[in-house]
Amino acid sequence: MANETVFRRYEHNPVVTPAAVPTANSIFNSAVVPFGSGFAGVFRVDSIRMEAGLHTGFSNDGLKWQLEEHPILFECPDPEGPEPNADGRFQYDPRITPIDGAYYVTWCHYPDGPQGGHAPAIGLAQTRDFRRFQLIDANIAYLNRNGVLFPRKINGAYSMLHRPSDLGHTPFGDIYYATSPDLVHWGRHRFVFGPRGGWQSTKVGAGPAPIETDEGWLLIYHGVRTSCSGYVYSVGAAILDLEKPWHVRYRTRSYLLAPTEPYERVGDVPSVVFPCAAIIDENKRVTLYYGAADTVLAVAYANLDDIIAFTKENSF
Repeated sequence: MANETVFRRYEHNPVVTPAAVPTANSIFNSAVVPFGSGFAGVFRVDSIRMEAGLHTGFSNDGLKWQLEEHPILFECPDPEGPEPNADGRFQYDPRITPIDGAYYVTWCHYPDGPQGGHAPAIGLAQTRDFRRFQLIDANIAYLNRNGVLFPRKINGAYSMLHRPSDLGHTPFGDIYYATSPDLVHWGRHRFVFGPRGGWQSTKVGAGPAPIETDEGWLLIYHGVRTSCSGYVYSVGAAILDLEKPWHVRYRTRSYLLAPTEPYERVGDVPSVVFPCAAIIDENKRVTLYYGAADTVLAVAYANLDDIIAFTKENSF
């Protein structure tokens, strides 16, 4: 058993494997929310062609999942708007944020594939039933990843965390904050934080939608360090000011979760834990969904108060 900090891994990890979709090479970095009497999710499925796509899935308990075999086909109501990927390819690492009765999905995508000449961008779509998804016009400038919406307006505006990127596997990364009056026009960018020493010395990126607490917005994020054998992804947390989220109140110097288990260390990309969703129940239990080794989806549990206490006590 690996050393634990605040999170306790689900004893039957991983909860989703490539067996869930017949043509899957790997299923990981996926987002989950409560929906109806159960749960719904948008899952990153890399096919046996090694093309990433987004698939919907449903579950009664959040652990046993039924995934759709085919990728989401996004609707674009504006004929002059962004072109959806008709075959659902080259879309990955989704997050889901409920806002005012709708569910907003953000993800990283290449408009016409990574070899098509376009840089990666943040996709945005709305759904109410996880059956139909409407694209919202291209948001945030190209060369960007890890776009995550806040679950409510802040000072009258929609808000997002994002990380500028490059054409490839970004060897750098800072988190920025931006606002929008309509989810289309984004601006007022503010630097939030960037890499620090140790497990987050190379780059950082926002994870699940920020969680509103009395202490501020709790942001669970991933940090990356460069080792002799490549990148190592771990999980940390920060507490951001409620009204000015670009002001960081606390940030973990120690990680909350790092790749230690075999399914986290061995896979298509070794030594990765990548958080994409966090669900809080009435007992303040946080269920964290994270991609492991870019191959499978896993779950870990923690108490919300314990995460906050750890973040404050282990802050820079």
